[in-house]
Amino acid sequence: MKKIFLIFIFLLTGLLVACGTANEESKNTEDNKANSESSDENTSENVDKKWKEIEDRGELIVGTSGTLIGASTYKEGTEELTGYDVEIMKEVAKRLGLEVKFEIMGIDSMLPAIQSGRIDVAANDIEATDNRKEQFIFSDPYKYSYTTMVVRKDDYSGINSLEDLEGKRAGGGATTIYSQIAEHFGAEVVTYGNAPNEAYLRDVDNGNTDVIVNDYYLSKFGVAAFPEFNIMLHPELKFHPTEQAAVMAKDATVLQTKINEKLAEMREDGTLSELAIEFYQEDASQKPEEEIEEIEGLDL
Repeated sequence: MKKIFLIFIFLLTGLLVACGTANEESKNTEDNKANSESSDENTSENVDKKWKEIEDRGELIVGTSGTLIGASTYKEGTEELTGYDVEIMKEVAKRLGLEVKFEIMGIDSMLPAIQSGRIDVAANDIEATDNRKEQFIFSDPYKYSYTTMVVRKDDYSGINSLEDLEGKRAGGGATTIYSQIAEHFGAEVVTYGNAPNEAYLRDVDNGNTDVIVNDYYLSKFGVAAFPEFNIMLHPELKFHPTEQAAVMAKDATVLQTKINEKLAEMREDGTLSELAIEFYQEDASQKPEEEIEEIEGLDL
C-alpha cells in the first residue's frame, strides 16, 4: 500500500512539474509574441515616421540646385524653377496631394541634407550608384543616360580616349560621379560649388580647364546654350551608362513606395516621356539604344 502511495505521489509531482513547464512555455511564447509584435510596431512606426511627418505638414521638401540646364534651372528672366527633375517632383507631389517646396543647394550639400532631415528628397540628375545605395534609398529611375565630355572644338582638348584624361584639368563638383571618373583616369578636378553651367563651360573655352566630364543630356544643352564658346561634345566618347532617380533617407521606405507608384503612373500615361522630350528634345525616360562603353574598376 505504501509502495502504491509513493508511486501516486511521484506521478502527481511529475504532472505538476509538467503543467508548470507547459504554463511557463506558454507564458514565454506569449511574451515573445508580444515582444515581437511590439518590435514590429516600433519598426513600422520608425518606417512610417518620415511619411507621417510629410503628411502632417502637407508638403514635400525637395533639394535641387537650380543650375542644371534641362534638369533644374530657372525660366529665363524669372524666379520660377523648372526642368525635368523639378517638373517630375512637382507632378509627383501633386498626385500625392501635397505641396512641394524646393530648397536650393549645391550637389555636395544634398545628401548630407537628407541625412540631417533638412530635405525629404534630392532630385538633381543624381545617379543611383552601389555606394550611395548603402546609405540612401532611391526611387525607380526616371532618366537613362550616359557620360560624355565637353572639349574645345579645335583639338578636342587633346583628348581622344579616356586615358587621355591623365594630367588634364576637369571642371566638376567635388563629390560627383563624373569627377570620380575624371580622377580615376588621372585628371585634376577643379571644383566650383553651386556655380551655373556658364562658369564650367567658359573655363573650357578660355583654357582654364580642359574638359567637363558629365551627363550627355546636360552637356548637350549646356553647349547649345553658349554658341559663342569654342566648345563641343566629344563626337566619339560615350561611356558609363547611368540611371538617375530621386534620393531619400534609408528609413523613408513608405515615401519611396508612394513616389514609385506615381512614377509608374507617369510612365504608363506618357507624362515622363512628354517631360523628357520637352526638356531634352529626346525621350530620356527610355534607355538609350546605342552601345555605351562600360568602365571597369570604378568604385561607385
